[in-house]
Amino acid sequence: MLSEFATSPEQIARMQAQLHLNEPLPEQFGRFVWGAVQGNLGESIRDRRPVRAEILEVLPATVQLAVTALVLSGLLGITLGILAAVRQNSWWDMGSMVVALIGVSMPSFWLGLLLILLFSLYLGWLPAAGGGGLEHLVLPACALGAGAAAIIARLTRSTMLEVLRMEYMTTARAKGLTGAGVVLGHGLKNALIPIITIFGLQFGSLLAGTVIIETVFGRPGIGRLLVGAILYKDFPLVQGVVLFVAVGYVLINLAVDVIYAAIDPRIRYG
Repeated sequence: MLSEFATSPEQIARMQAQLHLNEPLPEQFGRFVWGAVQGNLGESIRDRRPVRAEILEVLPATVQLAVTALVLSGLLGITLGILAAVRQNSWWDMGSMVVALIGVSMPSFWLGLLLILLFSLYLGWLPAAGGGGLEHLVLPACALGAGAAAIIARLTRSTMLEVLRMEYMTTARAKGLTGAGVVLGHGLKNALIPIITIFGLQFGSLLAGTVIIETVFGRPGIGRLLVGAILYKDFPLVQGVVLFVAVGYVLINLAVDVIYAAIDPRIRYG
């Protein structure tokens, strides 16, 4: 396998030494873990650069895409979910859930291709590929966030339906509060715990989903970097990217657990 990257025995020996392939597996694993703890993820086989530098170079573009997709999915999903819950069994409810069902069922790469076909090729409103300003971010963010918006909408609807039946909601209406004030000020606030939970999970999924979306739209980022590393069999870079995404997923969910206490005063961590 190393012969794909080297043309002489000396080069193969050097790469074996770089990857520590001559050492026992426990020693290889221990060396990798110790280096990762210190921030040393190894050196890229293809570019001869530190893996950490490769990741940090493209990280801002991926974070920008994931955060934008999360914001769009949150705004759309919560709005559709509230409308569906407030107007249960109406056309609003059925229409919102049909849209959510389509969003859950449609693969992100297929939606991305449809968006490119419509808004780039037919209408010419937005660029089809590349990185840059806001115009290059709209289509990838929509394609990436559609599935998350559908999941958030369905969860928001089910949670809001439970909250709207609570006795304190009836009491709030009896005090003369308007419909919007009751729904947003009392209902949504008490329904946020499961919604915030799904936000943390979906953000991790969005980070992983950039692998597909950045490839479809030709955007620079961690996802595209990972695809190139896999195709080139750049093992240190693949390991580094996967570890980085996994650690980010854990930290995001840890942050969500901390936010719980700020949202619900009943939650306290001893």
